[in-house]
Amino acid sequence: MTLKNFGLGKKSMEERIHEEIQFTVKTLEKSIGKTLSPRVMFHNAASNIICKVLFGTRYEYEDETIKKVVRWFTEMTKIFNGPWAMLYDSVPFVSYLPLPFNKAFKNMEMFLNFSNGLVNEHKSTRTPGEPRDFVDCYLDELDKQKEDSSFSEEQLRRITFDLYLAGTDTTSNTLLTGFLYLMNHPQVQDRCQQEIDQVLDGRDRVSFEDRHNMPYVQAVIHEVQRVANTVPLSVFHCSTKDTELMGYDIPKGTMVILNLDSVLNEEGQWKFPHEFNPENFLNEQGEFVKPEAFMPFSAGPRMCLGEGLARMELFLMTVTLLRKFKFIWPEDAGEPDFTPVYGITLVPKPYRMKVQLRSEQ
Repeated sequence: MTLKNFGLGKKSMEERIHEEIQFTVKTLEKSIGKTLSPRVMFHNAASNIICKVLFGTRYEYEDETIKKVVRWFTEMTKIFNGPWAMLYDSVPFVSYLPLPFNKAFKNMEMFLNFSNGLVNEHKSTRTPGEPRDFVDCYLDELDKQKEDSSFSEEQLRRITFDLYLAGTDTTSNTLLTGFLYLMNHPQVQDRCQQEIDQVLDGRDRVSFEDRHNMPYVQAVIHEVQRVANTVPLSVFHCSTKDTELMGYDIPKGTMVILNLDSVLNEEGQWKFPHEFNPENFLNEQGEFVKPEAFMPFSAGPRMCLGEGLARMELFLMTVTLLRKFKFIWPEDAGEPDFTPVYGITLVPKPYRMKVQLRSEQ
């Protein structure tokens, strides 16, 4: 409720995203005619947007703080689903050994300390009842709670960790996947740009409401989410009571893992299940349609809290950048490799992009 009240999916959030996109545009303008690796750029943008929601602050892309925070999370997500994490989960006594999985715990603690510093700063500068961001809202709620409440400053630190991780890695990796495919499907990129030019027709910037008039762009963004399958096993759930499903008994307390790959690539659900093709989201009249099997934000009552924010970020960022720039696969880059790197999230392999101003074509 607090996240929604604080603008997730609302007009106020749109303004914050546009503010951050301008810094991304400036980064790309510096690279006109050259190649750059977009990974850090997209991570920084997504990081700053969620930082504004949580802490009311943003960091310049060259700031050492944001560099450290992005590095901590990048390292953690690699470790979490790697062989060292599997060993840690499978053989309990190895947790006492100085093995590489300790790096993930160390990084998490560093972020919690970083968050703690910002929370303490909020405590000394806040005006109760006039929240500036999520941390202020939580501190206001703490003031109302009784001693046996589950609200605590430790919980606040943990929640900022969860929201930062969820709000940064998934969006930035989806954008990375999107521009990898757009560069290697130039006809798709061209058609997006034609639709964007037609709908915006000289306006300064795009609005989230414009998505209703951009069926092809909508189809492309959704197809990117489908092939990216950024969190393939979703976030693990747990059954709250004894349940029966399709003849199977699922006792209360059972860990439930969703295999999103099974729906996002299911042959009976998609026209082109095993290839990148926006036609998966278009009907014969060229209208945008969303099949029931599209569930990149998981399923059920406990699906992704940040869906509204993510959808807004992906649309505004993609449209703004495609309107201003043409993205080209570098001539000396060889054949693109679409095989993702596995971790908690699926990440495209590192690549470089060539950037050209559309007005100079």
